Amino acid sequence: MKVSVVGAGYVGLVSAACLADVGNDVVCLDVDAGRIRILLDGGIPIHEPGLLEIVRRNVQAGRLRFTTDERLAALHGDVQFIAVGTPPDENGSADLRHVLAAARGIGRYMDGYRVVADKSTVPVGTADRVREVIAEEMAARGVDLAYSVVSNPEFLKEGAAVEDFMRPDRIIVGADDTRAVDYLRELYAPFQRNHQRLLVMDVRSAELTKYAANAMLATRISFMNELANLAEDLGADIELVRQGIGSDPRIGWHFLYAGCGYGGSCFPKDVKALLHTANQQGHELPLLRAVELVNERQKQRLIDKIVLRMGENLHGRCFALWGLAFKPNTDDMRAAPSRVVIDALLARGASVVAYDPVAMEEARRLLGSRQGLKYASQPMDALADADALIVVTEWKEFRSPDFARMGRQLRERIVFDGRNMYEPAVVRRHGLEYHGIGR
Repeated sequence: MKVSVVGAGYVGLVSAACLADVGNDVVCLDVDAGRIRILLDGGIPIHEPGLLEIVRRNVQAGRLRFTTDERLAALHGDVQFIAVGTPPDENGSADLRHVLAAARGIGRYMDGYRVVADKSTVPVGTADRVREVIAEEMAARGVDLAYSVVSNPEFLKEGAAVEDFMRPDRIIVGADDTRAVDYLRELYAPFQRNHQRLLVMDVRSAELTKYAANAMLATRISFMNELANLAEDLGADIELVRQGIGSDPRIGWHFLYAGCGYGGSCFPKDVKALLHTANQQGHELPLLRAVELVNERQKQRLIDKIVLRMGENLHGRCFALWGLAFKPNTDDMRAAPSRVVIDALLARGASVVAYDPVAMEEARRLLGSRQGLKYASQPMDALADADALIVVTEWKEFRSPDFARMGRQLRERIVFDGRNMYEPAVVRRHGLEYHGIGR
């Protein structure tokens, strides 16, 4: 099939590459000329495991092209995916400027029937607005072409997005006409040969499903963080509690890890957007407001522990920090807990030496040149002359460190484990002082 994808970010680029990889003819459009230049030069503008190889393979095969030309993309694809960013506005609502601009571009140049699929995370009712602006553009041209607008939300985890797209657990299609559903059934057939994964529903239910999924996952994380803080006061171990409740099949194992809060491009903004949507309808969502509040407080938890142990005034103190990305296997630092920790330490007069396997360049771009902040080329290099180690992101390479060497390099031999990566007894056996979350 001929497919156009508007947006070459995490969702758009992964979708374009994976759809090309099963034989489709895909054009990927982005208005950011710098991003397209990187792709045309054989690179990718994001870090996502396995994606570079798929992009290069399909570009070489002629199935995947990149462009900044709206007209080319609108004329190419029978299915037009909108996969652009929806950043939070000042009031917490999703900013739909990029979505509607993409829709206008499609309406301005399309020359026949198109299925326009919203893959961006958008508020309920966005499909109606997309339909309206396409109609406005066609009316301005004096043409009347048939088209369908559907909701096809993405469920891709950063760091595992390629796997999630290739082997989806569900494919949600919100559509009001069978013609559009038939197009998407054909397009997604290669991804569900084992069994049917495509769920068809009305457009508004599909739009709400995406927000509901992220809100539920965020709720589980905040719930576990609440319990972790209580466990500390009660003398319990949240890791043992996690195992006890996770083994219940009604609860399951996913998203039950206590830590220093969630971040990234999805959970924070989607919780805010759902709260805003509810408010517009006159509904209060007190549970979700609590989820958001708990998460913001949890990002301060490591700082509270450091201040309790080492004092409010941290002038002259040096901290090694492992992990800058909001989660492993990505360089995304949007709403990352590491940023809260770094800001708080520098504000108290401390210095920080940070290390991350892939997010160092992104950290330099976001944080700039700040007094007291340095970067190490290796994790152990960050520990040299540091008073304590702070673990913020649970990268695999941090799982089994040389604790004896850590003890020799750290001045005060203290570990603040913001992701509960280590067994307290093992760390203490090596002569290190251990502070976890809820342990």
